[in-house]
Amino acid sequence: MSAVPQYTVSDYSKFALAGAIGCGVTHGAMTPIDVVKTRIQLDPVTYNKGTIGSFRQVIANEGAGALLTGLGPTVAGYSLQGAFKFGGYELFKKTFIDFLGYETASKYKNSIYIGSAAIAEFFADIALCPLEATRIRLVSQPTFANGLIGGFGRILKEEGVGSFYNGFTPILFKQIPYNIAKFLVYERAAELYYGFIPTKKSELSQSMHTVVNLASGLTAGFAAAIVSQPADTLLSKVNKTKKAPGQSTIGLLGSLAKQLGFVGSFAGLPTRLVMVGTLTSLQFTIYGSLKPALNCPPSVEIGGKGH
Repeated sequence: MSAVPQYTVSDYSKFALAGAIGCGVTHGAMTPIDVVKTRIQLDPVTYNKGTIGSFRQVIANEGAGALLTGLGPTVAGYSLQGAFKFGGYELFKKTFIDFLGYETASKYKNSIYIGSAAIAEFFADIALCPLEATRIRLVSQPTFANGLIGGFGRILKEEGVGSFYNGFTPILFKQIPYNIAKFLVYERAAELYYGFIPTKKSELSQSMHTVVNLASGLTAGFAAAIVSQPADTLLSKVNKTKKAPGQSTIGLLGSLAKQLGFVGSFAGLPTRLVMVGTLTSLQFTIYGSLKPALNCPPSVEIGGKGH
């Protein structure tokens, strides 16, 4: 049986800070790709020349600066989300282990990974949703407002607080499966990759840990992108489409899903595979590197060689 570390509030705040930096930096850096991906999802007729061609279209029509549309809400929203996502995942994983006991937890580790990721993401999405709605509005309507404060303020003034959460249901459908796949596949991939290395984990260099984090994160990112793509497309659509009189959010989602069809729901997937695979790999690498820098205790490991 492995020793289960005991965490303080300070430890969880460090996990949250490392997650906030990792998600804020990576999502911010991916803003140009996200702009193109969102344009392809919202207007596949106009942006029908693939990822590179769509980049050229945006630059030719609006200038290179358009590729940074939504940078403010992206960094702010995903920093908040990252804090809840990574800090919450560590909190709930530890809570499940303490509740079940280590031996029982070892038998049900996949369920613990899934449950911890899902609960953490639910709270993360409450924080993310208003800023994600603002980002999508700025990207889909470039003349809507100038930046985060202007966009957020205009939506709040003209449409009210509830408008920020029009996309909450689809963001849950997108982010919870995404986060489950992200953490479950990362945990199991890391366990697999460490298993290929004959040296004990505690004796490995930091550079080798970085390699494993990069590989595991890339594997997790590809899985998460595929699982969550249909809901990601719906989220882009629902934040641009106004409800009909008396129409519920579920009704709007059903109508949009019917319009898109199976193939349409995967519009922009190649671009998103590049984006999500890269950012997930970098997130886990940054998170893994920041934890020792912030003097964090080790993450709880459930059986195997750990990660």
